[in-house]
Amino acid sequence: MKAIQIKRHGDSSILKCSDIEEPSCPKNKIKVKIKASSVNHLDIWVRNGIPGLNLPLPLILGSDGSGVVVEVGSQVSSDINVNDEVIIQPGTYNKNCKMVINGKENFSRTYGILGETEDGLQSEYVILDPINIFPKPSKLSFSDSASMPLVFMTSYQMLIERAKLQENEIVLVYGATSGVGMAAIQIAKDIGAKIIATVGNQNKIKYAENLGADYVINHSKSNMVEKIKKIAPNGVNVVFEHIGPDTWLNSLRVLSIGGRIVTCGATTGNNVSIDLRHLFMKQQTIMGSTMGSVSTFKKVLEKMNDKVYLPFIDKVYNFKDIREAHLRMENRKHFGKIILIP
Repeated sequence: MKAIQIKRHGDSSILKCSDIEEPSCPKNKIKVKIKASSVNHLDIWVRNGIPGLNLPLPLILGSDGSGVVVEVGSQVSSDINVNDEVIIQPGTYNKNCKMVINGKENFSRTYGILGETEDGLQSEYVILDPINIFPKPSKLSFSDSASMPLVFMTSYQMLIERAKLQENEIVLVYGATSGVGMAAIQIAKDIGAKIIATVGNQNKIKYAENLGADYVINHSKSNMVEKIKKIAPNGVNVVFEHIGPDTWLNSLRVLSIGGRIVTCGATTGNNVSIDLRHLFMKQQTIMGSTMGSVSTFKKVLEKMNDKVYLPFIDKVYNFKDIREAHLRMENRKHFGKIILIP
């Protein structure tokens, strides 16, 4: 079968569509034929290698996917049946962990992500635990469904579960055309927050407006901090961070008294600085966030079913064009999610 499998870390030149043995289905698992998967920044980080994290190689990439069930193990107790169309929940965990039992799967020390800590979904066939498989939204195509889980889980967890964003609060979302940026704008809009979004060029402004951003700033053409302060003289209540050093100081400068910075990534590096005097005098909060709980996934899935959260697909590639897909994301040319078809 075809799969995007890496055997070592490196740049996009190491990527290729490999022919590997099709897996058999254990009695306690479910086998799915993948119809579509998507590319996330996580794929690029995994491909490059994540400092301090010993990733299992060889490794099939991909955290998002949708497909059709082709086999259900004899020991599986589930409502999922052969020929069901399904969407994949990308988090993995030990069901016996106390944090998992308490509904905080992504806080568990056993938590992992498909395509990072174990084989992912960029493969013709995959073997999955029943905890990862849910009915695909009937109103969405396989490509649409595959474009949404990881970024919407992550963004919902950041804005709703962690930062507790409220109606009429002002949120700053960096990178409106990124996957998490696209999701964050829709989530914030749904609860009635005011959204300031940033983009890297003029061509992306209309896209951000169509997503629901109230204000869009081209950070490459203007003094971003001055523009934000004109829009929000008292500062923004929540900063949706996933960039790192390139935006960190600006995030602190525009944050309101009692404001919250929530971050899920470090695209431009890992180390930032903080003036603690501003932090405690303004009673601000900085918090991290990773993925989301199964409860969060179910809430996102409900919004997808109701077409409150919508897919925004940039481009669809065949597995054989995986290098081109990664380069498009790395060069920030994408508007929304990049899809892969086996």
